[in-house]
Amino acid sequence: MEYVNFGKAGVKVSPLALGLGFRRQSDSIAAQRVIEHAIGLGINFIDCANVYSVGTNQDGIVHAETVLGKALRGKRDDVVITTKAASSVGSGPNDAGSSRYHIMREVERSLKRLNTDHIDVYLIHVSDESTPLEETIRALDDLVRAGKVRYIGCCNYEDSWRICKALWIADKINATPYMCIQNQYSLLNRSLEREIFALVREEGLGVMVYSPLGVGLLSGVNSPESYPPEALWANRNPRLEYGRSIQEAVNSVISSVKQLAGELGKTPAQLGLAWVLSHPEITAAIIGCDTMDQVTENVGALGWTLDDSVREKLDAVSAPLT
Repeated sequence: MEYVNFGKAGVKVSPLALGLGFRRQSDSIAAQRVIEHAIGLGINFIDCANVYSVGTNQDGIVHAETVLGKALRGKRDDVVITTKAASSVGSGPNDAGSSRYHIMREVERSLKRLNTDHIDVYLIHVSDESTPLEETIRALDDLVRAGKVRYIGCCNYEDSWRICKALWIADKINATPYMCIQNQYSLLNRSLEREIFALVREEGLGVMVYSPLGVGLLSGVNSPESYPPEALWANRNPRLEYGRSIQEAVNSVISSVKQLAGELGKTPAQLGLAWVLSHPEITAAIIGCDTMDQVTENVGALGWTLDDSVREKLDAVSAPLT
């Protein structure tokens, strides 16, 4: 495993991060084994959130943070972990958002579940229009100064201006700035290239991307003719004609990835991940594996170089999804 700097920060991480937003794994013991297997293969980067869960037991919901805490026993100092706050954790008026109140409450809950005294990268999970960015930045800075958090970042900020404003506020008040962002990016969703890549290069931000295989559409499991329309990357309800054009573009990408992967002797998942990681702006792709075999397959995306001619073919077929 070759490790890379997380943006301009000094901490080094594996270019694949294991994401704990398990979709088809409800067995917490099996999930723990997946985490341990990934670490055994050299993955030192684990992405979690306070709203991720792995099934239920007699006590209720089994939090992914709790499973991660158990998996890290004896390994905590060798693994870089993220977790998040801001998404809804209940029905109360302060059970969501990026207010100081919510952040300070949720970080303590996460630390307890993770069974650790610090979080390496603490992320704001979603943009919160009701809380001033300065309040959020000041709260996060206090956590860094208290030693409970090492680095901070944001997820799902769709607009480059919002990220830029957060960096400007941190500079103005002499607070810890966001050092990374986490957004969706794949051959089926290249929207980061419009504005955010330029900001990333200018500011030296680390970039974690989720759904690098287009919510599984590029895993090789789905055929272009049978994937469910609701799984489209945009997750919206576009007008019929627009939807048809997007579906045709998605079908073309899936078919091309399968064909090119076969020619290279790789799986579609390995090729899709290699394309994502071929972009210098990307620090790590978050793999959403439910089994150890899937982790092993995904690690096969590393250790080889994507040929320029293959990269150009994938760029061309996915251009309509930029």
